Amino acid sequence: MSEAIIYGMIFLGVLALVEGAYLVAFGKSISLNNKVNRRLEMLEKGTGREEVLAKLRKEMDQHMGSRGLPLYTLLAEKAQKANIAFTPQQLLMLMAALALFSFAALSAGTEASSAVRLLMSAAMGVGGVYMWVNYKAKKRISMIEEQLPDAVELMVRSLRVGHPFSSAISIVSKEIKDPLATEFGVIADEATYGRDMGEALKHMAERLDIQDLRFLAVAVAIQQQAGGNLAEILDGLAKVIRARFRLFRRVKAITAEAQWSGKFLSGFPLGALAFIQISKPDFYDEVLDHPYFIPACFVVAIMLVLNIFVMRALVNIKV
Repeated sequence: MSEAIIYGMIFLGVLALVEGAYLVAFGKSISLNNKVNRRLEMLEKGTGREEVLAKLRKEMDQHMGSRGLPLYTLLAEKAQKANIAFTPQQLLMLMAALALFSFAALSAGTEASSAVRLLMSAAMGVGGVYMWVNYKAKKRISMIEEQLPDAVELMVRSLRVGHPFSSAISIVSKEIKDPLATEFGVIADEATYGRDMGEALKHMAERLDIQDLRFLAVAVAIQQQAGGNLAEILDGLAKVIRARFRLFRRVKAITAEAQWSGKFLSGFPLGALAFIQISKPDFYDEVLDHPYFIPACFVVAIMLVLNIFVMRALVNIKV
């Protein structure tokens, strides 16, 4: 049981090291809750607008272009949604470094065999980076979805007072916070250098894989081709996006009990096992040598994993 605690502490240390390395490499401006959006901060430091655009575009598009790298297929899509500033090669090097750190910690803190330490250190290195990137992606996409209705309504107000659409995009990039501010700032800069606004919005929607952004891109593209009052179109779109967002939140609230029930049912057997090992460590001694003990453990582990997927499918309501 003590070794299991050591494994858990080492894994938490791996997660802390990933976040620490990210903040050290790129500074606090990279964090999602930063009050000043990253693009404006880079411009205020004296970096040229074209250089800032090139740097941000490289960060945004670098991950899906490296899906062919070994192991990186697991991370590419989520790293792109999270807009991780680390390059794919740096993330792979980080995995290797964390695996080495885990192996050294396991060697110092446990008496497990070399094969077990190698397997566990590799799992911690890869799994730690994957969990960190997945968390960043979910948090960033959630923040963008929450910011989007306000951003569209701000565009509507800008259009109604006479600003062109490119200026409305630029105003949004300055008035709201990250992560959406930097995304719209890149679109505004791309439009300045000649890229079609509808194409830029479509590229952002596909890169982030957000349905509401696809609606925005389609609305702008249709207005460019067929004409019409863009302010009225976007006003209706803002109402639709806000209504969808409320519906998502309502569904999330309704399914919260079922989600926690699924987590409890998945975690209870592990908690019961830990309690048994703490309260009575020799509880399984009489059956350890039974030929069916190891196969039974594998069956239980498989059933626990299947339970997680089944419970997730039951509460994953599509809207």
